[in-house]
This record gives sequence, structure tokens and C-alpha cells, in this order.
Amino acid sequence: MPKIKTTALAFLGIVSLASCLLLAQTQRPGEYPRGENPSPMMNFFVTSVPVGDGGNLGGLAGADAHCQTLAAAAGAGNRTWHAYLSTQARPGTPAVNARDRIGNGPWYNFRGEMIAQDLPHLHGDTMELAHQGNNLNKLTGLTEKGQIVPGLYDYNDPRDTDWEYARNTRFSSRHEMLTGTQPDGTAFTDSQDHTCDNWTSNKSPDRGRSGGDLNASDGRLNAQIGFPDRNGGGSGSWNSAHGTRGCAQADLPKTHGQGLFYCFATN
Repeated sequence: MPKIKTTALAFLGIVSLASCLLLAQTQRPGEYPRGENPSPMMNFFVTSVPVGDGGNLGGLAGADAHCQTLAAAAGAGNRTWHAYLSTQARPGTPAVNARDRIGNGPWYNFRGEMIAQDLPHLHGDTMELAHQGNNLNKLTGLTEKGQIVPGLYDYNDPRDTDWEYARNTRFSSRHEMLTGTQPDGTAFTDSQDHTCDNWTSNKSPDRGRSGGDLNASDGRLNAQIGFPDRNGGGSGSWNSAHGTRGCAQADLPKTHGQGLFYCFATN
């Protein structure tokens, strides 16, 4: 065989092997990173599993406890963790703003990548900062286990909208994060419920009130959500894209969520 042809075949073999190795090392959404531990700088993550009772998280205290439990299991329990959630004003009880619960930053993910350096950068408080955006996206919005959250089109199975299927399928679409907040991180001030009764309700809509309106203007209980991958209906916002179809656990997958939320360390 001519030397040039042999060399060319050898080169193609090396390229092919390198490609296979690269593919083998590429982490897909829903997979666990191979042999990695969270960065000691990690003070932000997306919950890897939901509480599992729809919009009833046990209030803010229950959501915070869920963050703390997951963080501890990942080796980051030495920090104080809070859920990024707002609550709305009720008679005798003032509203709580999600942005006021998470410290001042900077925040880093599982890999030690910066999400945002402070609250103004996280929320785009000025026109300039809003134009720049924060660093939260599909590849940085990782769980406490370092997983990329499966999005709308990663595996594209119509069964993802069924909770009984989704709960047992690690690769089902689950990219909606409960927030109950407006884009600036503050609580809603209108009469519509955006927080599943301040994270205590797991009710489905009344019969005849479960249509396609993601913002629930018909008055049903719902929760405002955002997308860490910035991909989906509504505005595509990381913290305030649209509402859910109800507050029951079975309602959340109907818009490609499972009841996950963001956790930030306050120290």
C-alpha cells in the first residue's frame, strides 16, 4: 500500500478515535458528571428533584429546607440555602421578594462558573445590565449534582407531560423553575395568584378552567416560572416567563416542569 495512503488512513483513524473519546466525555442533559464533586465555590444550583407535592412546598420554610437537604447531600451543607421564591401579600402578611432572600452574590454553580456577580447583574436592574444579561443558561444552570437540566427538545417525548411517566424518567423535560416572581425579582402585586397560595397549594384548576392560557387570567391558582435554559413559551425569561396550568403535581408537567426551583446560598 502506498505510504501516502497508509498515512491518510492512520490520520483518519486517529481523528475517528478522538471524536469517539470526545463524544464519550460530553455530558448530556440529565446525566451525572463523571467523577466530579461540586466546586467549593458552589453557592447556586437548580434542585435535582422536586418536593413532589405540586405547588405545595411547605411555604418558604419548606422550600428552604429542601434546598438545604439537597445541598447537604452534595457536600455543601455548610452554607445557609434559600429558595429563590417570592410570596404575595395577604391580609396581615406582607409580600416577600425572591431577590431579598438570596444574599448579595457573587454566585457560582457546581463547576465554579459565575452566574452573576450581584443582584443588579442577576436581574438586569439597569438598561445596560439588562442588555448584558447574567450568565445563567443551559450549560451553567446546573443541579447540585452537576446535571444539565433536560429542556424542551433534548429528548422530545410526548409522555413528558404525564407526571407518572416523568417522575421515573431522568431524561424527561423539566426545565421550568418555580419562582412566583416578576422579572426584577419582586413579588406580584395584582389580585391573581402567582405562587400557588404562597407555596401551600397543590390544587388542580376547577373543571372548565384548565385551558391553554399560561398566565391563568381566568383566576385559577398557578405559579410563575422561569427557564434556566432561556428556551420556552412566554418571554423565555430565567425567572418570569409564564404561569403553570395549576398547582397539582400532575399539572406542572403539562408545561414541561416538575416543580424544581433555584437555590442560592446566603453566606
